[in-house]
Amino acid sequence: MTRYLAGADVGGTFTDVAVYDTETRTLSLNKLLTTPDDPRRAIVNGLAALNMPAGLVVHGTTLVTNALIERRGVPAGLLTTDGYRDVLEIGTELRYDTFDLQLERPAPLVARRFRRPIRERLGADGSVVLPLNEADVAEAAAMLHGAGIRSVAIAFFNSYRNPVHEDRAKAIVQAAFPDLAVCTSAEIAPEVREYERFSTCVANAYIAPIATRYLLELEQSLGVPLFVMLSDGGITTARAASEQPIALVESGPAAGAMGAAFLARQAGWTDVIAFDMGGTTAKLSLIHHGQPHRTHELEAARIRRFKKGSGLPLRIPVIELIEIGAGGGSIAATDQLGLLGVGPRSSGAVPGPACYGAGGMDATVTDADLVLGYLAPDGFLGGRMQLSAEAAKTALHALGEPLGLDVTQTAVGIARVVDNNMATAARVHIAEAGTGAQNYRMVAFGGAGPVHAYALARLLNLPEVIFPRGAGVASAIGMLVAPRSVEFTRSLVAPLDTLDWGVVDGLLVELDARGRGILREGNVTEAEITTEITADMRYAGQGFEVGVTIPAGLVTARDAAALRTIFDGTYRDRFKRSLDMLAVEIVSWRVRVLAPPSVTEVQFDAKSAAGGAPLMGHRDAYFAEAGGYVATPIYARDRLAVGTTLDGPALITEAETTCVIGPAASVVVDEFGNLIMRLHAPTQGARS
Repeated sequence: MTRYLAGADVGGTFTDVAVYDTETRTLSLNKLLTTPDDPRRAIVNGLAALNMPAGLVVHGTTLVTNALIERRGVPAGLLTTDGYRDVLEIGTELRYDTFDLQLERPAPLVARRFRRPIRERLGADGSVVLPLNEADVAEAAAMLHGAGIRSVAIAFFNSYRNPVHEDRAKAIVQAAFPDLAVCTSAEIAPEVREYERFSTCVANAYIAPIATRYLLELEQSLGVPLFVMLSDGGITTARAASEQPIALVESGPAAGAMGAAFLARQAGWTDVIAFDMGGTTAKLSLIHHGQPHRTHELEAARIRRFKKGSGLPLRIPVIELIEIGAGGGSIAATDQLGLLGVGPRSSGAVPGPACYGAGGMDATVTDADLVLGYLAPDGFLGGRMQLSAEAAKTALHALGEPLGLDVTQTAVGIARVVDNNMATAARVHIAEAGTGAQNYRMVAFGGAGPVHAYALARLLNLPEVIFPRGAGVASAIGMLVAPRSVEFTRSLVAPLDTLDWGVVDGLLVELDARGRGILREGNVTEAEITTEITADMRYAGQGFEVGVTIPAGLVTARDAAALRTIFDGTYRDRFKRSLDMLAVEIVSWRVRVLAPPSVTEVQFDAKSAAGGAPLMGHRDAYFAEAGGYVATPIYARDRLAVGTTLDGPALITEAETTCVIGPAASVVVDEFGNLIMRLHAPTQGARS
């Protein structure tokens, strides 16, 4: 086994690196600006700076989601069943905003002229109703290739039940034009509902050449095996990820959630909100009993932030989270009504916020945080990067002067807007889970998360916030503590009481073997592998399903009655009632194959701990509840002993972030080195 294992998270502004030493069981951390022209460079440089030659690297990236949001994929085409050419535009025929007369829908990733109809048809049972017209396939492929198309999606009606026509069409296209990337819906999302299946397949085709090239070139640059974080918090090989890159759409955010889940399990916390605020976006996810909530539905590139149905639907395993354009680099501006707004535009790593002194002229959240005293001009990134307070003030003045605001008022306004944006998103996410914020602790991480967690916690009336060790690079740490796992799905719609258990056995064996093959490719031994089986089930006549965990041995026992009992119980737990009089259907089977994480115990490099007194000095920092700027003590986090208690206001610094402790809070260092901030008598609607 290699001595050093690395996690590398590439964000829109910063690249985070964590290296684990398997001999000393310690972590070493690094944070540096992302290199947008070639993200590989920041990873290689970040690892080299630690001087710990990693034997393997686990990677998370925003490449896929950014390509979808910014429409930077390759020219793509679609081969589909004759009569289904317009499924991508028809969608579900639902309006995501009933009363918006100017409703805008997301444009399909493939223009209509590149969506080519093919004569073929399969029945709902997978039988051939109309044979595949191979001449149609050849003609369409030639047309698309001649038009400059680089990637082709093949999505036929009912192919989830029988992929024979899609497989044959793919073979024809690849034989004629080997330079075309080709994927089929039966490979990418073999599930019912053609709109979601078609959309997922097309999105995969749209970004596949970009993602594949990036992953293969990164592995070559690193010179060691590369593993990739999946959207559901699992880890797979770079080769497997390159075959289905759409599964990476939430790769980076999923890593943060897995890191928070690890901390929750370690400390015995029941329910936590994972709050990850980086340089470009903020992400929130819910952790229950040490596990993030997973789903199989996702909308990418939404036109309206909180409007379900305004994005591109994807059917992939994913950690359920909400993501908004609220990061340190988010740009503040006035809207058409003259009101101050923040994001979703970001200054990114280049040119970055005005205070970076790299050419950025727009006022950002980081500029506001600097002027408000939360960040040290000479202590950013552990002193490796100097921030210009004058440049920040100049940008804030230019923004605030037309509004009649001075620099401080403008900075306070930016902070309040971004904090309230995040609080609104959190309330929506928590409400959709059917619970209340008061039931959760918050785990705050990311470069900007600990800076804004105090204000956000007050807005949500949270009693407690945890700042983990290495909070600024927690996503990179999450990649090391996540299990190695993959999940595969197959729809097989059938009534439970007439289920063909032989067919189910064959399906589950096939999915299990596929998953085990990928894990073994990553040097996982057979003894380490376990399997989890779930089924999507519903009462007859319902349009949506509930995921049910299937105990080991139930399928082998062919016990339909026991499965019915489990489903009724799961349904009752979720909806507080069951419909016992109705028959039950199974829609899809899911097999998750997993092995334990590479890292199960986290300590931090003792060499990085500094000696001396914890108190480093004072700096004026702004707190509205204290009446404005107050002289605030600054503490070095790595000098705080376990059990240390501090009253706010206080600023606790480490190389990758600053933890802001407000006047209405105190903080204690727990046995794991986490900072536990407790808020005193939170006030409804409190503001920073």
